[in-house]
Amino acid sequence: MKGVRTLRRLLAYLRPYRTRVILGYASMLVVTALNLVIPWVVRAVIDRGLVGDDRRFLLLAAGAVVAISLVRGLFAFVQIYLGQWLSFRAAYDLRNAFYQHVQALSFNFHDRAQTGDLMSRATSDVEQTQRFAGESLMELVNAIILMLGTIGVMVWADARLALITLLPFPFLIAVTLRFGRVIEPKFKRIQEQMGRLGTLMQESLTGIRVVKAFAREPYEIEKFERENQEFYRRRVNLVYTWSNNFPFLNFLVALSTTLVLWFGGLQAVAGAVTVGTLFAFVSYVLQMNEPVRRLGFLVNRVSEALASARRIFEILDTPSSIIERPDAIELKTVHGHVRFENVSFGYREGRAILKEVNFEALPNQMVALMGPTGTGKSTITALIPRFYDPDAGRVLVDGYDVRDVRLDSLRRHIGIVLQDNFLFSDTIAANIAYGRPNATMDEIVAAAKAAHADDFIVSFPDGYETQVGERGVTLSGGQKQRVAIARALLMDPGILILDDSTSSVDTETESLIQQALARLMRGRTTFVIAQRLLTLKNADLILVIDKGRIVERGTHEQLLAYGGLYKRVYDLQLRPQEEFAELREKQLEMGD
Repeated sequence: MKGVRTLRRLLAYLRPYRTRVILGYASMLVVTALNLVIPWVVRAVIDRGLVGDDRRFLLLAAGAVVAISLVRGLFAFVQIYLGQWLSFRAAYDLRNAFYQHVQALSFNFHDRAQTGDLMSRATSDVEQTQRFAGESLMELVNAIILMLGTIGVMVWADARLALITLLPFPFLIAVTLRFGRVIEPKFKRIQEQMGRLGTLMQESLTGIRVVKAFAREPYEIEKFERENQEFYRRRVNLVYTWSNNFPFLNFLVALSTTLVLWFGGLQAVAGAVTVGTLFAFVSYVLQMNEPVRRLGFLVNRVSEALASARRIFEILDTPSSIIERPDAIELKTVHGHVRFENVSFGYREGRAILKEVNFEALPNQMVALMGPTGTGKSTITALIPRFYDPDAGRVLVDGYDVRDVRLDSLRRHIGIVLQDNFLFSDTIAANIAYGRPNATMDEIVAAAKAAHADDFIVSFPDGYETQVGERGVTLSGGQKQRVAIARALLMDPGILILDDSTSSVDTETESLIQQALARLMRGRTTFVIAQRLLTLKNADLILVIDKGRIVERGTHEQLLAYGGLYKRVYDLQLRPQEEFAELREKQLEMGD
């Protein structure tokens, strides 16, 4: 039943193209009907034209065969063309639906999903369903109709001889159905292994610099070979199953041919049937050989397609944990008033990352989040654009619960620079304008200058049209971060989130960026995750996070006076930065 439901759901992708489906299957029926007519025409030629010595009939029959062949060729063309068209169109729609759904799924899904497996589902699995949805399905229906039609004509011509001839066919049907049940789970395991291979290759190629830096090429090759060997083993097991069944299917067809020749030959000698009828029976049995061969192959294809379709539908059936309400509010403007009310959150059930977090950030404030690694700083900023929903409590922007507003309108007013500064394989200008694709070149350059990225950009031969390469690999870490900051600034957001965004730039560059940000932060709320003193000293509010809770809050001077965790971190990590800055300032004065 599960296979039937999957098949019905897959075929629903053909529903928008009913006219082409009807025309394609009508052409298939015409071709099938003509295939059934030809042996009967030859029967008449033998009995009436040859045995009856009717030369005029021979001429007419020859013309009829030519006409039938021409008509059959025309309709066969329509059948093949529309079968292929429906295959590719169904795959096109299915691939679009898959990609759109993956784009709509929340961070929770992407935290767990493996990129290589998703790519395998979107390519290899869709390709398997593509082969079946149009052309192979039509071939399967054609094979079944041709078999039933052939049986019908044979029974009509001579019921007794037909029943003898068709004795092996119940076994043939039973073997074919059993073959389908056995082979489908094998295909699913093959596609799952293909997904693991894709994931392994994607990770290895993405991290090729790490692989080479640690001279781990032999380890990666061995790991890939192990998974590839498992894929080969599963494929060979499938071939073994196929090889065990396919010869038996051929044997059953050959047995039918033997029966018709033996019993039909005896009847022809006795004069019970004509020579033409015997020839027609032999033709029909041989004609059934092709659909039977195809039936085994097509059951194979059906099983392969259903296994792949299930993997695709697994993703399409995955609900997003972030659901926009039908009556969600559109945020026209954002002033930047952010409030957390008793917010608790965990990526996994029973493992809370944030615990009863309460704070308020006012417009035009710079809020710095600091604390040990893994205490929830990035998680707090991820809840503001609603990448995740809190398990308890509320996150409010300008007095609205973020769960009550439209996601696009919320995120349109939030500029984000993540720790992983991902750049697309495109020009620098296109990367900066990613959040505002309609931005003018002047606006792009202004954002780049504000992020102190313009100097290095114009030093490239192609300037802002420079291709940055996959994941921005042609740029340094600091350059990528400044492009990412420019991308966020171009959006002119009401809320700006900088997640450790100056971690890969030197102190001088950080100072320049901070000066630019100081001008651009007017009229917006800025959240900064940073461990550098310069950032923390300029903050209007510092939230010290420890074990998912806000343990201290205040300005730099207030927290130093308090003498808690912030003071201890300051003495261990931040005071040396301050002393170094003072020493450098004295050296510069002496140089003057």
